[in-house]
Amino acid sequence: EVQLVESGGGLVQPGGSLRLSCAASGFTFSSKSMYWVRQAPGKGLERVSAINYSSDSTWYAASVKGRFTISRDNAKNTLYLQMNSLKIEDTGVYYCATDSLGVQRGQGTQVTVSS
Repeated sequence: EVQLVESGGGLVQPGGSLRLSCAASGFTFSSKSMYWVRQAPGKGLERVSAINYSSDSTWYAASVKGRFTISRDNAKNTLYLQMNSLKIEDTGVYYCATDSLGVQRGQGTQVTVSS
């Protein structure tokens, strides 16, 4: 059974930083591209970032490019998202997912950016 468990969210002021983690199990993590998606209040899922199985290819939404960094540790079956220079519009629930649409995703971690 695929399990994805996100952590690291919280309340942060604009300009602050957070590091999200996603512990994966139940599948061969090291052979799969992984994704971060988010859902802002009242909106649909938005793909934020992606990384291929070997970490040599990454993708970022234009809204987060230059501020967020995706990474992974295949030895630990863990996906990360370093979020810097956070903005109010980054507020939402962040999910890690095994597909680009976020169909197979974890329970999410809440990120709130507010002054």
